[in-house]
Amino acid sequence: MRFDRQSGVFMHLTSLPGPHGIGDLGDGARTFVDWLDSAEQSLWQFCPLGPTSSVLGNSPYQSYSAFAGNPLLVSLERLRERGYLTDEELEPVPDFSDHEVEYDRVGDYKREKLRAAFDRFEEVATSDEREAFEAFRDRESAWLDGYALFMSLRTRYDGAWVDWPEEIRTHDEDALERHREELDAEIRYREFVQFVFDRQWRDLKEYANERGVRLVGDLPIYVALDSADVWAAPEAFDLTEENEPAVVAGVPPNPGDDGQSWGNPLYDWEYLRENDYDWWMDRLKRLFELVDITRIDHFKGFDEYWAIPAGEPPAAGEWREGPGAEFFEAVERELGDLPFVVEDLGFIDRGVVNLRDRFDFPGMRVPQYAAWCEQGHMYQPMHYPENCAAYTSTHDTDTLVGYYGDLPGDQRDCLHYNIGADGSEIHWSIIDAVWRSNAVLAFTTMQDVLGLGSEARFNVPGTAEGNWRWRCTEEGFDDDCANRLAGLTDEHIRD
Repeated sequence: MRFDRQSGVFMHLTSLPGPHGIGDLGDGARTFVDWLDSAEQSLWQFCPLGPTSSVLGNSPYQSYSAFAGNPLLVSLERLRERGYLTDEELEPVPDFSDHEVEYDRVGDYKREKLRAAFDRFEEVATSDEREAFEAFRDRESAWLDGYALFMSLRTRYDGAWVDWPEEIRTHDEDALERHREELDAEIRYREFVQFVFDRQWRDLKEYANERGVRLVGDLPIYVALDSADVWAAPEAFDLTEENEPAVVAGVPPNPGDDGQSWGNPLYDWEYLRENDYDWWMDRLKRLFELVDITRIDHFKGFDEYWAIPAGEPPAAGEWREGPGAEFFEAVERELGDLPFVVEDLGFIDRGVVNLRDRFDFPGMRVPQYAAWCEQGHMYQPMHYPENCAAYTSTHDTDTLVGYYGDLPGDQRDCLHYNIGADGSEIHWSIIDAVWRSNAVLAFTTMQDVLGLGSEARFNVPGTAEGNWRWRCTEEGFDDDCANRLAGLTDEHIRD
């Protein structure tokens, strides 16, 4: 798929302003869409939308499901408007921070309200609402049945599913049927939360699309071990007879490091190929119900992937062949156009480049990875090819101001020379350079638009605490910033 010359802003949903301690699918999201419209931006990018876990630091990349929506993103105000909650039931609202998400406190508050909304729905829902709920359950049953049962079982058994009783871990049908009967109300509650998430999301997507803003999602290639995905569809993964990972994902050692073991189970690509990649097709169909474009994280894993025997260090792994072009050809036959941007940072080799270019997928360019004193360096904006997506920052990097503050003096001087800047407003200078580049897609972050420093960094890879917390207030949707971004967008001829 070929893209038009466009630009947009990255901001995850949790970072939106809102009344209940976390961004949600209510008024704050629409205010941001309006701000994007006023800034003449046509793309809104965010992290994966799945339910997160406090045990895993609330990372959206370690979710309980690759299909489900995060219950904490459901707007309680929208539920109140539908009559599922009352004003009195929303009070008292804890004194949440406007500047960061306090996940544990937010979770305690919002889950209680969601259960109250479910009880009210069961009592007062109209026949039309009940029909809509049943239609959703039927339409999304391929993933919803397993997800709702998995999350309900978590209320009965502690810890990850690999530590649950064997009959549940290995899907003894009699045991599962007994649990379905015993957990019927809990299962229905989990389905209800996904129903209201889905309805609120579709309303928001329609609102954005009507204003010329397309939604850019994120597709992590791997899913979390402790997820409904692995538990409900073990045949799609490379597991032992006990349904435990045989190998896990990671990257090999490089000079100066020991490599990384991420712990995610790997796919049984042979099984998936023999079954027309059905699990992946279901995943992508669901994703493209929710977004217009998606970024594929760790694109290299589709070409080849590092497989580490479970329990062994990264150095014990080996490269294995991924599904390659055959997979994307199958997706194209099933879904048509492939509106993908691919994360090709890090391990860039001929195989990755050939796979990317075969389907004309835009790769990624980030100026923070530039060697500014090296002539022709691929991450300097003036050298970006047309078919790429350029980012001033990503969810994993520092902000531009934070990055600039840590640059050695010689690199600063070369940066100034290369993009024609004096450093006084480095965030706007680099945004301008990225917007001016040949890259067909250009993105900045809300933190960079506002010129915030490292205190506003969203995530530090390899750390478990303090990530994914930053929030923007409504005051951050500044008219002057919108006008300035719109001016650059017009000047550099981006839609």
